[in-house]
Parts: sequence; structure tokens; C-alpha cells
Amino acid sequence: MSKQDPASPVYSIPLSYRRMENLHIVFWLLKDISWCMIWKPLGVAMIFPTLIISIVIAWRTRQFMSELCHNVAITVWITANSYWMISEFFHFDAMVVYGDITYKHLSLIPFFTGILILAWYYIYWQPRHKETTEVISE
Repeated sequence: MSKQDPASPVYSIPLSYRRMENLHIVFWLLKDISWCMIWKPLGVAMIFPTLIISIVIAWRTRQFMSELCHNVAITVWITANSYWMISEFFHFDAMVVYGDITYKHLSLIPFFTGILILAWYYIYWQPRHKETTEVISE
């Protein structure tokens, strides 16, 4: 075990939140396994609990900018990932939207949205709030 500096802030996650996060991982894995195995009904069905739980997690952590930004980035990642899966399941992924851009490429919109959210956090917000201690209130 490592010793923790008593002066450093501690971020603890309530057990009910941790259980929800762990269940979220199960749904996410089922969704991606279904995608890999081309189990369309299960894959599409798993989008909803995976996405809903990621939104709930983001909402519950909204008082912590770091957690909020990362959890919203995860939510848009799941959105992009789910759209990409659907485009492959229903065979419109290779259809051209414009020029060389296919429908699968449209999943880059939420992927880049997640990158922009994290870039904003690390480049803009975090350097301006180094002295801010985020304290959990239950």
C-alpha cells in the first residue's frame, strides 16, 4: 500500500455510483461483442443502456469539471461508436455522402467533439483553475 499525503485532496466515488459504472462497462462490452459477432438485435439493444448510463454518470459528476468533461467525452464516444456499428449492421457505412466521405466517416463528428471537449479542458480550463479543489458533496 502506498501512503497518501494527508494534505492532498481525495476523490471518492460513492458505492452506488461505482456499481453503476461497473454495470456500464458490462453493457458497453456486450454492445461491442455484439458488433464483432454481428449480433444486430443485441448490439442495437445495448446502445440504450450504455448511452443512458453514460449520460447519468456525466450528470452525477457535473460538479467536477474534470469528471464532467471526461464523462461527456465518453458519452460522445459511445454515440460515435454506436452510429458506426449501426452503419455497418445496416450496410450504409460505405455509401458516399459527398466526395470521398462515407456515412461511416460521419462518426468522426462525435469523436472529434469528444477530443475538442478534452482539449478545452486540458488547454483552457485546467490551467486557469490549478488552485481549485473540487470537493464532493453528497
